[in-house]
Amino acid sequence: MKIALFGTSADPPTAAHQAIMSWLCQSYDHVAVWAANNPFKNQPIPLEHRAAMLQLLIADIETCKHNIALEQELSSFRTIETVEKAKIHWGEDTVFTVVIGADLLAQLPQWYRIQDLLRQVQLLVVPRPGYVIHESSLHKIQQLGGKIAIADLTGLDVSSTGYREHGDYQALTPPVVDYIHQQNLYQWKEQTSSKLSTP
Repeated sequence: MKIALFGTSADPPTAAHQAIMSWLCQSYDHVAVWAANNPFKNQPIPLEHRAAMLQLLIADIETCKHNIALEQELSSFRTIETVEKAKIHWGEDTVFTVVIGADLLAQLPQWYRIQDLLRQVQLLVVPRPGYVIHESSLHKIQQLGGKIAIADLTGLDVSSTGYREHGDYQALTPPVVDYIHQQNLYQWKEQTSSKLSTP
């Protein structure tokens, strides 16, 4: 069994994350998704809201969503702890692939117990607009023992940052926009946008 492990600290998760999940579900037996806190980031929106928005993205996928699931119990500050939980859940014989965005590639060697992690999983890097995948970064991971591949997919040119900093609603799907309004999330952004639009 081949399982893709796709955790994200996206705040909020975007249409780009939904496109990645749609692509992964065609190549893996199961796609496990969860919201995570990134120790390298400051994230004001609580984890449960980001997980709820991921669930909305999954529910809104039209094809092969039967093999995508929010597996929030896998969430951990440290990816190796997530993999240990996954092994207990699906068994030692399962082939796990950790999916990361190209923006995390340079940061990867700093991850906790990275060599132990790389011995237990394969890596799949998803290209992102604006981020170059350098051969030196790939080589560094391979030197650490990593089995790394690059997804035949170009991510959408939208981002969580685009919404947080510029109010770019094109980055988000309609159900996520509705959820943000219902839960009064990112109010500082909504207030700033209103002031900017006032004549």
